[in-house]
Amino acid sequence: MPDGGSAVAEGSREAGGLLRRHGWKFLLLFAGVMLPMWGFMELADEVHESEVIPFDEPILRFAQEAARDGYTRVFLFFSQIGYARGVVPVDIGLVLVLLAMKRWRDGLFAAVATGGSALLNIATKHLFARDRPSLWESIAPEATYSFPSGHAMGSMTLAAVLILLAWPTRARWWVIAAMVVFVPMVGLSRVYLGVHYPSDILAGWAAASAWVVGVYLVMYHRPGWGAGARDRQKPAG
Repeated sequence: MPDGGSAVAEGSREAGGLLRRHGWKFLLLFAGVMLPMWGFMELADEVHESEVIPFDEPILRFAQEAARDGYTRVFLFFSQIGYARGVVPVDIGLVLVLLAMKRWRDGLFAAVATGGSALLNIATKHLFARDRPSLWESIAPEATYSFPSGHAMGSMTLAAVLILLAWPTRARWWVIAAMVVFVPMVGLSRVYLGVHYPSDILAGWAAASAWVVGVYLVMYHRPGWGAGARDRQKPAG
């Protein structure tokens, strides 16, 4: 029977090996789930208590003062493709393409991540029932509740799904580069148009990030974690 010192040394070696093998997964869990969840809960608590979030109105006022015809055309475009006319059709197309390629797990992941995000957004909007900003009359008014932003959640959900699916491939950097532009522009467009508070956008990004990473970790978790990512690189059949 090993003495106390040997047991501690053996435990330290096992812990070190575990961190070396799966350390990036723990970081992914923390960065992808815990931090966004914390951020969302902080914002949600302020909205629930009907507290004024200090940065909301100043940023909206700045956006109003910065309005120009050229900016308006750009932000209207990103607002339009940021949900019903862009993100939603791409979500559906992505799922169908993955299923047609017989990438069943990936197709199910994309379907659960995108569909679940949409349902989560609808439920959360009705739970908090936050009114839209009313600092000026928007040229693209919305009738639904404000918190969290559906455009922010939808665009971030699609971005996270695409990045996670592309991560084992060389295409990941192209996907990341495209999404680093697309997601912020969609979020900024909603503030520029005066239909969302900045806190709505941040909450949408946080909720989407936590949801997608959580779904990914559940769906690709198996003995010898990480096998799911390798399986996706194998051709079907």
